[in-house]
Amino acid sequence: MSAATKRAIFILVLSEFLVCLGVTLVIPVMPFLKNELHFSAADMGFMTALFALAQFVFSPLVGIVSDRIGRKPVLIIGLVLYSLSEVIFALTNQLWLLDVSRIIGGLSAAAYIPTAMAMAADITTTSQRAKVIGWISAAFSGGLILGPGIGGVLANISYKMPFWVASVLGLVALLVLLTLLPNENQFEHHVVNNKQAKETTNWREVLTKPVVLLFTLILVSAFGLAGFEGVYSIFVNEVFDFNMNDLAIVLILNGIISLILQVVFFERLVLWFSEIKLIRYCFAISALGVAWILVTHSKLAVVVATLIVFSAMDIIRPAITTYLTKFGESKQGLMNGLNMSLTSVGNVAGPIMAGILLDINYHYPYGIVLVFMCLSIGMTFFITKNSK
Repeated sequence: MSAATKRAIFILVLSEFLVCLGVTLVIPVMPFLKNELHFSAADMGFMTALFALAQFVFSPLVGIVSDRIGRKPVLIIGLVLYSLSEVIFALTNQLWLLDVSRIIGGLSAAAYIPTAMAMAADITTTSQRAKVIGWISAAFSGGLILGPGIGGVLANISYKMPFWVASVLGLVALLVLLTLLPNENQFEHHVVNNKQAKETTNWREVLTKPVVLLFTLILVSAFGLAGFEGVYSIFVNEVFDFNMNDLAIVLILNGIISLILQVVFFERLVLWFSEIKLIRYCFAISALGVAWILVTHSKLAVVVATLIVFSAMDIIRPAITTYLTKFGESKQGLMNGLNMSLTSVGNVAGPIMAGILLDINYHYPYGIVLVFMCLSIGMTFFITKNSK
């Protein structure tokens, strides 16, 4: 791995951490914002949905653009939009402008996150890719762990302060990327600017049978995983009487385990099992964990089962991304954009489905999640067969 590649990977990891930290800084403020500005739950839900909708619509389009003009310009645009969205959110109290801010935020996520993954795939060999994607996933997890705590402290100063700090973090990431990220033709493993990448996208070449099956797996698994996460705090609070401290302990433990798995073990696990087998085994482990939660009456057992499920999920996501990079070498932007788009659909629909079922019966959501996980396990066998 050349010095330029190592420097680029470091910058991508650092930028991913700063952006994710900024995104999660504002999480503790949102309920307070709702009460302070007298918004309804529907207003807040619509605001969140706009972010996901923009991410869903623009991710594949931005992926095609990054395949043609290069990754660095799209990353720069994504960070500029991210900082702009946070500034708008900090400056205004009008609902329509807050909605506009979330749309811009969704567009920035569509521009930055899949493009960073695509660039990581562009500049690394297939043998290096698992390690790098594991690092980027760990940076994401690290921001997810630290952000809400820091955001809660900042909110004590002003409920708008987390948004200002998030914007500054975006500008710091932008400055680092502008000044230190090498131009793409400096990398020893460079495919994005070749003639094939600049040609009009041939969807028949891109959407081969293994890729279609893999995208279907992404959609089904995102639906199940988001369904599990979306109602988890409500489920354990109502059924097992978890309080805020219990939830905090579970999330902190999961964050620590996630970082260790993604930084230390992810590459080794890929080498030992291969991506698709690792995905299959992790779905099986997740399914067992969900089943355990459904039948147990012990609070400690729920904590252990939750950590098992979350840990398996933290492996599934980068494993799917790593496997996807092996298809369409010159179309990494499009591939990662579609990955992000389909994941967004699951992230929106999964919690909605789980929330509706939770109102009927506390055990229905996880029963359906268990079905989706079993479907995902079965699909991995078809993907393996067709990949060969």
